[in-house]
Amino acid sequence: MHSGAWKWIVPACRLILGGVFIYASIDKIAHPDAFADILYNYHLVPAWGIHFLAAWLPVLELLAGICLISGILLRGAATISGGLLIVFIVALGINLFRGYNIDCGCFTTGAGTHEGGMIALILRDILLLAPAVLILLHEYRYPRPRES
Repeated sequence: MHSGAWKWIVPACRLILGGVFIYASIDKIAHPDAFADILYNYHLVPAWGIHFLAAWLPVLELLAGICLISGILLRGAATISGGLLIVFIVALGINLFRGYNIDCGCFTTGAGTHEGGMIALILRDILLLAPAVLILLHEYRYPRPRES
């Protein structure tokens, strides 16, 4: 990709992905018990870890989103957001394979399943993984000079 294109693609990716992660964290931070119930329905985390995960996963999403938008710790934020998306894809995929149509808890702790089904959620998360990969490619191809 031509280096001039990076000038607008990377900031757009940072804003989109950062905004998605911040938006996704808000309702979960406000309603950790409801988010814990959603996590329980995945049947992937031991009961003793559900409330810890419900409390800290949204905070991690929020921090990654803030860092992506602000450009602070960009490699780490892109790595964390990409890693979280991979975990979400795997978790949804496992439950799709099991035949469950669960409420993903992606953006809200309100009851209900996603209209498009589990496959649409997986495809959405794969699509969201692209900006994280582009940010990382840019950060490793054009590293910022370190200050002495």
